[in-house]
Amino acid sequence: MESVEFSRYLTMLTLSVHVVFATVGVGIPLMIMLAHWIGLKRNDEHYLLLAKRWARGYVISVAVGVVTGTAIALQLALLWPRFMEFAGQLVALPLFMETFAFFFEAIFLGIYLYTWDRFKNPKLHFYLLAPVVLGAAMSALFITSVNGFMNTPQGFTLVNGALTNIQPLQAMFNPAMPTKVAHVLTSAYMTSAFVLASIAAFHMWRGNRHEYHRKALALTMKVGFIFCVATALVGDLSGKFLAEYQPEKLAAAEWHFETEGEAPLVLFGVLTEENEVKYGIEIPYALSILVHSHPSGVVTGLNDIPEELHPPYIVHYMFDIMVTIGVWLTVLSMVYWLAMSRNWSFIKTRVFRFLLVMAGPLSMLAIQAGWWFTEVGRQPWIMNGFMKTAEGATDSPHVWLMFIAFAILYFILMVGTAVVLIRLFKKNPVERELEKQSEKQRSVAR
Repeated sequence: MESVEFSRYLTMLTLSVHVVFATVGVGIPLMIMLAHWIGLKRNDEHYLLLAKRWARGYVISVAVGVVTGTAIALQLALLWPRFMEFAGQLVALPLFMETFAFFFEAIFLGIYLYTWDRFKNPKLHFYLLAPVVLGAAMSALFITSVNGFMNTPQGFTLVNGALTNIQPLQAMFNPAMPTKVAHVLTSAYMTSAFVLASIAAFHMWRGNRHEYHRKALALTMKVGFIFCVATALVGDLSGKFLAEYQPEKLAAAEWHFETEGEAPLVLFGVLTEENEVKYGIEIPYALSILVHSHPSGVVTGLNDIPEELHPPYIVHYMFDIMVTIGVWLTVLSMVYWLAMSRNWSFIKTRVFRFLLVMAGPLSMLAIQAGWWFTEVGRQPWIMNGFMKTAEGATDSPHVWLMFIAFAILYFILMVGTAVVLIRLFKKNPVERELEKQSEKQRSVAR
């Protein structure tokens, strides 16, 4: 196997690990803020404890996310040196701003954690969460703009193979940035909500009936539903963006070969060697409506795009996984919300709670499938239209050693993080923390 293939697999491995921590790193601050706000508004110790415990777990994910994020920065230089040499001046600004946003977030997070019960006015402590949420969102914005640039590069003039007239701001605010950033933010909030819902549902599935877990589940499922809808709306805009700027990626995702109007949306299925779709589900006119908001809108097919520029057709499965899970989570959270408002009892059954437990892992799988679709769907380009992936990779024959070393590192990080989080919360169960809070309040009252 050539070094470029190992470089691709190592980058994919690193992104797959980092996206776990990056997603909860962006989404959980908002969940902490919501719980804290409700706790103050209702003077409810359960919601305040939710904010405190979620913040503790969040700190650990941030620490590990720093390691995986540093690995990505390192690998950009080591695995893709020609890309960085070619486009480094254009992506340096958002990479620098992402670091600044992270420090902004980390500083206020540290102050927030170490100032519990130290403000006479508790609202002042709550306000510290605003820069944490903002910093996390800005961090996502800047790093996603780099990915957007790789998909729709602009902000330069190419003269004799060299970049001139470089404009970093124009490169950062590229056409792909708005929809990509919106999709990353809404899906991060959605996924974080379902991850936390999954934890609460797990306790209830095991028989814990504490009010703390019931409130945690109710809050997270409602937030999850709201951001499911938001993610779907942004996904619609993403489809229109692909049709305009990357029609080959959209066509590969849909196994759409003929340029035509009244194009159907193809779900699932198997592609034969003759490029015929078998066992798929066709929704008439849906692709034309998705792309042009009109049933007769013409959608470009792969047969009108040079074959050497076709993305791997496997992206169809990644797209299906992402969309199917998104639809399932939307229905699940909507049903939960309706059942809560109408006091339907089936949501208290073990079977339904097990479905809620699975919502967290499924949402994370959808995030992974979405990024695989994004990155694999850009192939064969590392910088769309200007540099192919093979042209940007290193020639080093030792990338396979790096792959093994980083695979071991990520395994240790993932297992270590899981062990630390489980032990952290097992040693401090909710009941004990609430008892401690009550004792503290009684001693203050005396």
